[in-house]
Amino acid sequence: MKRLLPLAAILVLSSAGPAQAGLFDDAEARRQITDIRQDLEGRLETTSRGQLELANQNEQLRADVARLRGQIELLVNEVETLKQRQRDFYVDLDTRLRLLETSAPASGPVASADPAAESAEYEAALNLLKDGKHREALTAFDAFIARYPAGSFSAGAHFWAGNAALQAKDINAATKHFDTVLSKWPNESVAPDAMLGLANSQQSIGDAATSRRTLQALTERYPQSNAAQVAKQRLSKR
Repeated sequence: MKRLLPLAAILVLSSAGPAQAGLFDDAEARRQITDIRQDLEGRLETTSRGQLELANQNEQLRADVARLRGQIELLVNEVETLKQRQRDFYVDLDTRLRLLETSAPASGPVASADPAAESAEYEAALNLLKDGKHREALTAFDAFIARYPAGSFSAGAHFWAGNAALQAKDINAATKHFDTVLSKWPNESVAPDAMLGLANSQQSIGDAATSRRTLQALTERYPQSNAAQVAKQRLSKR
């Protein structure tokens, strides 16, 4: 009987070995499955997070595009408003000049023998300026000034020629025309605006110090003018 016990034990152990090996194989398989599942879940979570971030970025881009479109529309409207204000300014100032020119007594040489033709040419040059054709307007005003050097529209013609030259980036011509108004017609209603135009010409070439002195002189020489009020606002910002 004692001899049989070791043999039985050997049989039990030998029969139990494959079962335990099977148990170990199942555990390893389950661990691998768990690892695979966790890896997949991690990848899915990463993918989902990436998709969410991408969706958020797309939404932000849409919002930015909408905002930029709104800003562009606002700027376009502001530009159109400024253009309209500039046209209104031209019309208003020219109307005031005409009233003064027709009501004031002549202070210089005799006017043109053909006032109708002179007025028509002046109006044509002014219309070019109103339409934004600055270079063409400058040429037209220069021709008008040469043809009617002592005409009733001389002060206005030089003033508008200066504005056309300034818009056309011809600073030398603008300065010359504005200076002509200030030297020949310092008491005309257009003189303060010509002085403001002169300051603008100086500023456009980077001569800020001279421009500031011109603005200061404008507020002192023509303190009640609209141009002086603009000059004061600019001086306060510098």
